[in-house]
Amino acid sequence: MSGDQVSSLCEQLVKAVTVMMDPASSQRYRLEALKFCEEFKEKCPICVPCGLKLAEKTQTAIVRHFGLQILEHVVKFRWNSMGRLEKVYLMNNVMGLISSGTQNTLEEESHIKDVLSRIVVEMIKREWPQHWPDMLDELDTLSKLGETQTELVMFILLRLAEDVVTFQTVPAQRRRDIQQTLTQNMEKIFTFLLNTLQQNVNKYRRMKMDASQEPKAQANCRVGIAALNTLAGYIDWVAMNHITADNCKLLEMLCLLLNEPELQVGAAECLLIVVSRKGKLEDRKPLMVLFGDVAMHYILSAAQTADGEGLVEKHYVFLKRLCQVLCSLGSQLCALVGPDTDVETPANFGKYLESFLAFTTHPSQFLRSSTQITWGALFRHEVLSRDPVLLAMFPKYLRASMTNLVKVGFPSKTDSPSCEYSRFDFDSDEDFNYFFNSFRAQQGEVIRMACRLDPRTGFQMAGEWLKYQLSSPVDTGPVNSKTGEGLCSIFSRSFVQWDAMTFFLESIISPMFRTLDKEEIPVSGGIELLQLVLSFETKDPLILSCVLSNVSALFPFVTYRPEYLPEVLSKLFASVTFEVVEESKAPRTRAVKNVRRHACSSIIKMCRDYPQLVLPNFDMLYNHAKQLLSNELLLTQMEKCALMEALVLISNQFKDYHRQKAFLEELISPVATLWLSEEMKRVLMNPEDFIHYVGADNKIADPVMEDPCGLNRSRISFCVYTILGVVKRARWPTSLEEAKAGGFVVGCMPNGSPMYRNPCSVQVLKLLDNLLALIRTHNNLYMPEMVAKLGETFSKALDMLEVEKNAILGLPQPLLELYDAPVYKTVLERMQGFFCTLYDNCFHILGNAGSSMQQDFYTVNGLASELLNSAFVNLNNIPDYRLRPMLRVFVKPLVLSCPPEHYETLICPILGPLFTYLHMRLSGKWQVINQRSLLCDEDTTDDNPESQEMLEEQLVRLLTREVMDLITVCCVSKKGAEQNNAVAADGDGVVILDEEMMSTEVTPPSSSELTELGKCLMTQENIGTALLITAFTSLSWKDTLSCQRTTTQLCWPLLKQVLTGPLIPDAVTWFFISVLKGLQMHGQHDGCLAALVHLAFQIYEALRPRYAELRAVMEEVPKILKESLEQFDTKLLNPTLQRVADKRRKDHFRRLIAGCIGKPLGEQFRKEVHIRNLPSLFKKVKPPVESDLLDNNEDGNLSALFEP
Repeated sequence: MSGDQVSSLCEQLVKAVTVMMDPASSQRYRLEALKFCEEFKEKCPICVPCGLKLAEKTQTAIVRHFGLQILEHVVKFRWNSMGRLEKVYLMNNVMGLISSGTQNTLEEESHIKDVLSRIVVEMIKREWPQHWPDMLDELDTLSKLGETQTELVMFILLRLAEDVVTFQTVPAQRRRDIQQTLTQNMEKIFTFLLNTLQQNVNKYRRMKMDASQEPKAQANCRVGIAALNTLAGYIDWVAMNHITADNCKLLEMLCLLLNEPELQVGAAECLLIVVSRKGKLEDRKPLMVLFGDVAMHYILSAAQTADGEGLVEKHYVFLKRLCQVLCSLGSQLCALVGPDTDVETPANFGKYLESFLAFTTHPSQFLRSSTQITWGALFRHEVLSRDPVLLAMFPKYLRASMTNLVKVGFPSKTDSPSCEYSRFDFDSDEDFNYFFNSFRAQQGEVIRMACRLDPRTGFQMAGEWLKYQLSSPVDTGPVNSKTGEGLCSIFSRSFVQWDAMTFFLESIISPMFRTLDKEEIPVSGGIELLQLVLSFETKDPLILSCVLSNVSALFPFVTYRPEYLPEVLSKLFASVTFEVVEESKAPRTRAVKNVRRHACSSIIKMCRDYPQLVLPNFDMLYNHAKQLLSNELLLTQMEKCALMEALVLISNQFKDYHRQKAFLEELISPVATLWLSEEMKRVLMNPEDFIHYVGADNKIADPVMEDPCGLNRSRISFCVYTILGVVKRARWPTSLEEAKAGGFVVGCMPNGSPMYRNPCSVQVLKLLDNLLALIRTHNNLYMPEMVAKLGETFSKALDMLEVEKNAILGLPQPLLELYDAPVYKTVLERMQGFFCTLYDNCFHILGNAGSSMQQDFYTVNGLASELLNSAFVNLNNIPDYRLRPMLRVFVKPLVLSCPPEHYETLICPILGPLFTYLHMRLSGKWQVINQRSLLCDEDTTDDNPESQEMLEEQLVRLLTREVMDLITVCCVSKKGAEQNNAVAADGDGVVILDEEMMSTEVTPPSSSELTELGKCLMTQENIGTALLITAFTSLSWKDTLSCQRTTTQLCWPLLKQVLTGPLIPDAVTWFFISVLKGLQMHGQHDGCLAALVHLAFQIYEALRPRYAELRAVMEEVPKILKESLEQFDTKLLNPTLQRVADKRRKDHFRRLIAGCIGKPLGEQFRKEVHIRNLPSLFKKVKPPVESDLLDNNEDGNLSALFEP
């Protein structure tokens, strides 16, 4: 190889690199240059001399970087094929580059330093310690040449620790060798790191005083920062004795550096890692030195200095780290101090708490929130919570919380010192709002915990704040509400204060009633506050909503003074009909609607939680409600229904079947008359008449104010809401004796449990036929010919509401709109809301009917065919967003509450066709999604194809989870506490779970067993086949969460049920291939990977002895080693051979199927790096054991047994 050849190639490479990095280059030239460079790296035999030439100091930084990249490529991909002399040549030259081939540390580019340290680490990973025993000595020698070399040595040591210990990117045996050698040399490494840090910090401090020595000082500072970063890479895993060695010299040095502005962030990072260490308590005891006078002084003075210099990003980042250090110190203290340990509460505990409180009262909302978990741990601690110092801090913490609960600090505002800090921490007001809501919930938890220690102080402070708010004038601030002139918006000063005070009062009263004995409750003080709240009048809806919350919070005091109940009821009923402007025709805003809904909820809550208290005032409550219900326009249908629910809840306290039945008959009578009228029957039976009756075929000129059929819609809604309220709330007494005495028990179930009758059954069942007719009609509205009959204004009436779309896509609502916007802006939105709520509520009724009416519902004549002909008609046209709630709120509860004797007659006839249909539907949907991702460049003509496709795909994903969850609930009962976490919510809320939230812990599927219903379904061939096909097909659908749940909970229990019977070979191979396809799709996710490998292993072990066809499937797995498969099969098929441990068999199997395990996109085309194992460092030599060794009683011989 001639020097000319190297020079010539280098010139071409320089040109190519220049073209690649020149922004003016055309794409074609850039690609050609890139191709030339890549081919050079892959194929050229003279890469090393070219790389070294390009890396010379005389070249530009870009060219040098490329030269070093060539050398890194050689080490990573050619090392195994290089001769010993070539390796030594390259190693010597790379070390030469460190010693003399780089610029001064302040001038050298950071990417050059980075790639140079990477090359050395790659060589270390391949050669140390076996072939390069003096590597550490060489690094030590290099570090003595100057700051540049010392900094590079720091980078090398840090990257080595990251690759080997933190990220573990090295094969297992090499990792063990390197880590063991690092551990053996750790004392030497730590001494080196500490000396480097100390020497450079000392030089830096000396030289920074002299302006002429500024560059030298900066170089030392740079090395000091590098040493701190390197220490941070080691101190989270090395033995604790290295950290606490030499009287905790390291900790002392880190505390000192907290007051050095250039080094303080790095020092705080190291300190944080140290104080966050877990492990044996004995090892952690030396950390208590940080509570000593010296350490506390340095920590506090550093915090005061950083905070005193105003908001500078660098100082703010340091404050955050310091706050985390104090939090972790608190956690260590809670772990170390206890009734069974000898660690005393430190003398500086008070000083620590004062400094911690300073962070809790800091203007930064982020810093305030960071302290909450530690406060909670301290208040909950068995020993520390009784410490007088902490008890004295309790009022101060509460005082701080009173400030912290006030929602200020929006990044777009300037009305609080917090705003400036929020602009550093949050991208938008929505981000801040989300953060603050969780911060406030956290504070509530801590306040409740703290109040158990001293409830009276908390109550006194809450009472003072409530009185202050009641007497303060309203300050609406500069932003006026759209609800009306002179009213608060959610940003108004008065509202945020009221809102915070209300939350504070609620957080304090509930633990007080749980903690204090009955005679210790401050009843007179509580009643005084309640009277003040009841006499407070306001026309501001936001403040009135807070007032109602305070009434609810103080209501437990009424249990001691029942004479105040009528006043409470009057206040709540007055708020049910709240209007800002009486007789206004304008749509109510969200704030007004919330007040009315709040009042209704408070009445329901009162009747649910204190029914015995309200019962004596039942007549008053009933008369109030009748008066409000008599006016058709006064209340919305939901509000009317809420009042009826409250009445039904109290009627449960009659504990007399006939009396309650008569009352419910009277209550439902107006609804029954309307619902069973001939006109309503005709409307509910016929989709065309229904569309006309609700006004969906109209063309509206003024879509905001004009709504001629609004009253008709409200009548249907009222009927459905009322039926739902009665079915949900009417119940028999919980006590069996009371139920028998009241006439609620009518016999016994086959299993011996009592059979109850619900007083609402007779009335509700009369209304059932029309309800099923409405559901059938509603389903038929989605037929194309019916959609065509919708009026021009209402062509999208059956579409999703925008709020539903936003929830599914995860888009936040604008903050102000939540309160100030009218609930439905146009008649189209009102129509959409009507259809959506009506559909959900009908299915809620059917879902609750089973648990409410029990045998009265399940024995309805021909119930299965009635349901099949209503709820399940026209499913092909029902969109995913309507099918989901149907499965969740109707089918699942129907199945769960059904007695076993009705499985054959009711559940099987419904679930058989349903599961078959759902599988076909989902398979088709996933096929479309998969094709779409393959043909993503095809033209589409949608208005907004990207967001529409995202919405559709997310809906398919959510529907898939709903279906798989339904199948799991029907078929599988889980052993142990882990109940079905897949149940999202029983309400209408959209719950979206990202794949990132998946657990990586895998419960082996064998922990699940089939339920009685599951066994019943599996005995019917068509249903069993549908279940198996759906479960195993779903493994390769693109939803990781669904795949993991199905694999761990469902597949094996279902398959186990059919294993004993005759299975055709094609079915067996199909099950196995389905699992392998799942691995191909989801193998990149740890949780899925473990579960799918376990399932594939179970299937192969169970069925391979009977079905040789599985061997043929295994042979098709890419890159499978036939000899290894043969070995596995031999052990599996020969029961006489000794069985290997389960884990080893599974590991062997996993290696066999590795070829079909999917990889993340970023790894699919990555060139594999192969690091060869070196001769083992620690060879285990088995000594020959003499036969008479144990017979000899001499100690010396016995000890020989334990020698390696």
